[in-house]
Amino acid sequence: MSTPEPPLHRHQARLPLTRQVEYLLEECRMVLPGIQALFGFQLIAVFSDRFAKELSHGEQRLHLLAIGLVAVAIALIMTPAAYHRQSDPQRITEGFVRISTRLLLASLGPLAVAICLEFYLVGRILVGPDPMRWLASFLFATFLLLWFVLPRIARLRRRRAESE
Repeated sequence: MSTPEPPLHRHQARLPLTRQVEYLLEECRMVLPGIQALFGFQLIAVFSDRFAKELSHGEQRLHLLAIGLVAVAIALIMTPAAYHRQSDPQRITEGFVRISTRLLLASLGPLAVAICLEFYLVGRILVGPDPMRWLASFLFATFLLLWFVLPRIARLRRRRAESE
């Protein structure tokens, strides 16, 4: 019969620091190819005849904004590796895990907005602006729910369970 683990305190890590960094960098590596593929498609779209014909000048600027947001997301998600290599490649610190986690999470906001803008623009060409406003808003709400609200609910439940 195994003995139960003592409850974790606020400043204790569940995983060794090296494992935390391993998981964190792996999460960054998992997200990056999808973002880069989206970025590539965004860049190619401006060379399409349909882009100039079917999107208004304002919508073309929305597309440019979405490209900029994806570029920001790429910069944020690649920063942990660049930061670690240049700041202190021989050590792993809690500070590095903290800043890298914040950078990864910060990349999700611009990415969600960019995806929703692109979804709106493509859908606007296919089905018109009115339904796409609602659908793009629903998609953004879905991103917020899955990427930000759901994890925070899980964290609150875990903390509540640990305090009982």
